[in-house]
Amino acid sequence: MNVPSQPLTLVVLFGGRSAEHDVSCVTASHVIQATDPAKYRVVALGITRAGDWVSPTDVQKILDSGSRDIPSSLRAEGVPASPSSITDLARREQTVVVPLLHGPLGEDGTLQGLLEMLDVPYVGSGVLASAAAMDKVVSKQLLEVNNIAQCQWRGKHISELTDITLTRFVEELGLPVFVKPANMGSSVGITKAKSLQEVIEAVRLAAQYDEWIVIEEAITGREIEVSVLGNLSPRASIAGEIIPSREFYDYDDKYITDGAQLLIPAPLTQTEMQVVQQLAVRAYQALRCEGMARVDFFFEENGRGFLCNEINTIPGFTPISMYPKLWNASGIDYVALIDELVLLARERHERRPHRTSR
Repeated sequence: MNVPSQPLTLVVLFGGRSAEHDVSCVTASHVIQATDPAKYRVVALGITRAGDWVSPTDVQKILDSGSRDIPSSLRAEGVPASPSSITDLARREQTVVVPLLHGPLGEDGTLQGLLEMLDVPYVGSGVLASAAAMDKVVSKQLLEVNNIAQCQWRGKHISELTDITLTRFVEELGLPVFVKPANMGSSVGITKAKSLQEVIEAVRLAAQYDEWIVIEEAITGREIEVSVLGNLSPRASIAGEIIPSREFYDYDDKYITDGAQLLIPAPLTQTEMQVVQQLAVRAYQALRCEGMARVDFFFEENGRGFLCNEINTIPGFTPISMYPKLWNASGIDYVALIDELVLLARERHERRPHRTSR
């Protein structure tokens, strides 16, 4: 891989139209603050809740001065910009895009498809893995085909979820169950339902975020997470454990109250640690992830063992988020982690054939 002779330009994309807009704005601020001005020239591009592209001029003035003293949460406001500005940058200087948009229209392959069309290297998984991991129905199907254990679940289009169908699912899965929109993250739109009527109401809530709905059995087990890093030869961090302060690890527990307890490393035996690390890499490869992902498990100690819950291709990335904390405990600090993700983005872009016309 060619090493740039001048600072590499990092285009940090943040904001977006999903319900996770605010989380993205916080993540972007932390990533920018951690970048080394001697290595990177940072360009911030925001996407508003309405889907407009903007250049946050106040933030850019600070960055152009060489400072990283920016607000703790960016705002997707400023002068109009467009995706073509990324191409213009890439033509003049070596550029890597860092997409930090969580949820739909950012983490689900749509933005990755645009970046593929612009033919620029970008951090994280490609179109297929991003789309598959975002859609809980598709990701569960792929995990099932690859013999990776999961909880019992049902996934249907909202048009198929009649009261009769929901009654059958409750009989099959038991109560309580978790009802989730198939395409959403950060626990947005998720309900723990303890009766058939609550299931019906939970489906209505989930349908505000997606037309495909997932219903899962409630697991009595420990919540274990593993960070995975790499392209064709990924490796796993040590595992961590989350002990929620609420009934389950919901949006408030993750981002508002900060009440959850994070145990790093997770109190597992050496064998259990190796097993969950191997499972995390298998799940990562089953969905063809690249760059980074956090793989989440439930652990039934006296039952079925590790059950894969989901894969997050753009996990929370503030210094106190589980993904970087696990790597920090595994020997890669926050700054070095950003450097490695940038290298992985460039390696993949140089490795892959570019689909230009003949």
